[in-house]
Amino acid sequence: MPYYPEKKLGTSGEERKQTKMTEKQRRLLRLSVAVFSCLLILYGSGRLVFYYAELNASRDTARELRQIHNQKKQEAESDPRAPELTAQPSISPTAVPERPMTTETPQPEEDEDTLNPIAYPDNPNLKISERFRKLRKKGKYIIGWLSFDEVDEAVVQKDNTYFLTHDAKGKKNSNGAIFLDSGISLKTRPYTIILYGHNMKSGNMFGRLKKYKESAYFYKHRIITFDTMYEDGQYAVFAVIEMSTIPGVARWYDLWTLTKDSKSDREEAIRAMERLSVISSALDVQVDDQILLLVTCLDGDTERLVVAARRLREGETAESLVLQHRKE
Repeated sequence: MPYYPEKKLGTSGEERKQTKMTEKQRRLLRLSVAVFSCLLILYGSGRLVFYYAELNASRDTARELRQIHNQKKQEAESDPRAPELTAQPSISPTAVPERPMTTETPQPEEDEDTLNPIAYPDNPNLKISERFRKLRKKGKYIIGWLSFDEVDEAVVQKDNTYFLTHDAKGKKNSNGAIFLDSGISLKTRPYTIILYGHNMKSGNMFGRLKKYKESAYFYKHRIITFDTMYEDGQYAVFAVIEMSTIPGVARWYDLWTLTKDSKSDREEAIRAMERLSVISSALDVQVDDQILLLVTCLDGDTERLVVAARRLREGETAESLVLQHRKE
């Protein structure tokens, strides 16, 4: 039987054409991968440049506002003849003045479980300080100033979305601004103040809040200053919690309970926060204390980090709290 040798690949014209097409496709694939890689690098570089440009813009805005804030505060402190607020008669920390009682319309009895609104003791007429009048010319939504550690920022209030993407002057910026919850009224001294800010990797805004989970940082930066356009205030941190916004899960916590007028609900919410805290604090907190909450996001959309502080009471100082901690 005659032997017929097998055909060698590529000997025919058609097979050579197929081989050449395959090599061409490979070259095209390599070129496509190279182009895609370059585009990816350019996109990443562009995003990085944009990120730092926005970060610098955010910090420039903060520096500009900080200069105005510090200058006016120093002027008020150095010149007692020109106080920020016009002197007002002091009033006791009771409800906003009520209508005079008459025999025709007897007043209902006060509910012992209800927190009554409190007027600002030194500013019942809600006069805006000179410091904040100057700041509000730069940003009309500025209502306060927050300071702790390296954070020294204006606080704004409009709604709960606008300042996620705008700075304190209203300019578009992904760093956003620190803002007061839109449901909190400053017409009287609020029992609970809720401030929001982005958890920026750069440490900008509330990017430093996570450090409060460390005991050394907690006590070193325990005092937080938050001034509103109506009064100044200092607060001492008493709890740090990592919470979920989904009801029913293990770490769920309802922040809004602290905004209720019910003393019993507020008492329960304060004790629950103390139990959930990652730092054990001996600081006494009562239902009628003013509470400041700093809130930022964690890794998930439903996870929050909350730093809770209470207003220093009359006669209480930051130094006294430091001494108390050392004794403990």
